[in-house]
Amino acid sequence: MIPRRIFLKNGGLALLSLGFAPAFLARTSAAAGSTGTRVLITIFQRGAVDGLNMIVPFGERDYYAARPSLALARPGADPDAAVDLDGFFGLHPRMSPLTPLYDARQLAIVHACGSPDGTRSHFDAQDYMESATPGVKSTRDGWLNRCLHAREHQSATPFRAVALAPQLPRALQGIEPALAIGQIGQFGIRAGLASDMVQSSFEAEYAEAAAGVLNATGREAFDAVKMLKTANPQRYAPEHGADYPRSPFGDALKQIAQLIKAGVGLEIAFAESGNWDHHVNEGAANGILAGRLDDLARGIAALALDLGDRMQDVVILTMSEFGRAVTENGNRGTDHGHANAMMILGGGIRGGKVYGRWPGLAPEQRYEGRDLAVTTDFRSVFSEVVRNHLGLTDTRTVFPGFTAPSPLGLFTPV
Repeated sequence: MIPRRIFLKNGGLALLSLGFAPAFLARTSAAAGSTGTRVLITIFQRGAVDGLNMIVPFGERDYYAARPSLALARPGADPDAAVDLDGFFGLHPRMSPLTPLYDARQLAIVHACGSPDGTRSHFDAQDYMESATPGVKSTRDGWLNRCLHAREHQSATPFRAVALAPQLPRALQGIEPALAIGQIGQFGIRAGLASDMVQSSFEAEYAEAAAGVLNATGREAFDAVKMLKTANPQRYAPEHGADYPRSPFGDALKQIAQLIKAGVGLEIAFAESGNWDHHVNEGAANGILAGRLDDLARGIAALALDLGDRMQDVVILTMSEFGRAVTENGNRGTDHGHANAMMILGGGIRGGKVYGRWPGLAPEQRYEGRDLAVTTDFRSVFSEVVRNHLGLTDTRTVFPGFTAPSPLGLFTPV
């Protein structure tokens, strides 16, 4: 009986876990014919987005006092004003493509959300968010991989967890196999903590070893590569008039939609949006931040439109390592801060609401006198998504050492 993971160490190759169970093609075929598979799409905004200008607290007087050149105008003031959500919070105007989703109660927001650890290091904060063990650097695996392990099942396919990224993200590293795909047409395989790329030269050089040593498992790995190469994203036609931005982020989301529709057994997808670290000339309604938010919002809106009714089985979760300082700096930018805003949308979401306790922006209400204070631990959001969307009732192994407080109520009770 072929084991689930075959380890090969030969020549100059590092230890590699292919992680493909036998007869995956049959399971992939079965997955293509099934419906109702729950999918979680996570989007990491790397660089620490300015959550105060993404989800604008226009009802807060101190917001305007702290940001004389960066604050967004109150709704109705001019065409570049914030888009009103609830009379206190508003969307940045370049995020207006998401307004229909909010109005349809499919989009929820959690503000003043973040890590209990106060680091302002991008590297450490991203590591803590992806490991979901803030303040603990020794954690080797990511929370999404631990979630896969807790939900391990016999019908899993090699495409169960896919990152549309050149490298496997920290959140998906661990003992469960996951794929890192730059482009569907040509991609490398990364698996767990042993994340060396399986290049095409591996197939050529070790084809004989695959046949003789790896047997069916090795051949399945190569069949998986060939299978995705036949799915040419250039020929993919989005549905319902969806128009993805012509950007790496837009391309990643379009390929996630393609994988979902192909029915290859996708359960967790990961995409990245970068360049959110704006210390200089950030801009308000227009500028660098506005351009990034436009790409983000149009990409998410296109994905939701493209998936159509499939969104009933999909949840999209956005995150960023930390927020920005409340007060703009001398270069008309913002420095590293603390709490931030997260967005959750999709099936079962109780949207049309901004969740979380708002701490205020007065100097005495700020974290260390300068930042938006955290009132919701990001793990509370993660665990609520894992429980209510993915159906994992016991999350202790996914979020070790964390006891979630009362639920935010992000999901409609079943």
